[in-house]
Amino acid sequence: MKLDARKQKVLEAIVIDYIATAEPVGSRTIARKYNLGVSPATIRNEMADLEEMGLIEQPHTSAGRIPSDTGYRYYVDCLMKRAIIAEEVQALIERAFQTKIKQLEDLIQIVGKVLSQITNYTALVLAPQIGKSTLQLIQLMLIEPGKALVVIVTDSGRIENKVLEIPENLTKEDLELVSKILNDKFKGISLNEWKQIMLRDLYSQLITQKKVLTLILELIDTILTVDNEDKVYLGGTLNILNQPEFKDVTKVRNLFELLEKEDVLRELLKDNSGDEVTVRIGTENKYEVMQDCSIITATYRLNGEVIGTIGVLGPTRMHYSKAVSIVEYLTQVLSLSIKKL
Repeated sequence: MKLDARKQKVLEAIVIDYIATAEPVGSRTIARKYNLGVSPATIRNEMADLEEMGLIEQPHTSAGRIPSDTGYRYYVDCLMKRAIIAEEVQALIERAFQTKIKQLEDLIQIVGKVLSQITNYTALVLAPQIGKSTLQLIQLMLIEPGKALVVIVTDSGRIENKVLEIPENLTKEDLELVSKILNDKFKGISLNEWKQIMLRDLYSQLITQKKVLTLILELIDTILTVDNEDKVYLGGTLNILNQPEFKDVTKVRNLFELLEKEDVLRELLKDNSGDEVTVRIGTENKYEVMQDCSIITATYRLNGEVIGTIGVLGPTRMHYSKAVSIVEYLTQVLSLSIKKL
């Protein structure tokens, strides 16, 4: 769809004004506030054309117009300029990340809190996809005869541990040997690939510990499959109540019910697997309860590999330029911070 320069300016003015005020925008408002150099009558003609093209629409009782989902899409794709992130916002983000963080989970929660605080929307953060990480450490420690602690650490900082029942005759030295051989074999292997590694030589090296080795491999499999559901962290869920579009109790309840479904949130966040920020507007979301919402997502990386996603959920009347800039900036900060864990 092509628009001439004047129509672009009128559409941009309607989007910006409606985002700021949540009130339908009339031709006189545009003429007064946006200095387009044309009369209200000319602006009305342009608005009539934009409405015919499906880019703006008229709420039932108002003389003003509001952007349609198609209008927002045109604005985001063709007219929007990235907002400059204010120095005080950058300082706030830097202070949040200066906290001594040792666990990836803590880092993810900080991102969710900061993102929701800055944008005043609901933040969603998909924790690193464990299958794309690599094993860094497998450690077995004897707790008492018949019990051992297994610790698995990945390069993204994720730590999994579990108490395992083992044959009572296995000693501390047996477990140290198993740990050493497993680390020699698996360190640096992607968790998506580890089962493809040939295990025959492991059994030949660990004949006397064959039973515990079988248990360990089963445990790794359990941790990486049962516990491999990528976690989604939410921040500022109640921010949605600050938006005038969500004063309807039924609408809010239905949206909150959706936000409780982690498999749905995971699907929403995993839709973005590319390099760019993704913006899905209103009816572009397949879930009906989200069709008054927009979601902006971007991926974060470790060693060049995508390992997770962050995003914000708000009304279609979202401050897109600010939200896109903040999401983009935070993914960069998060990618750097994960390396330092």
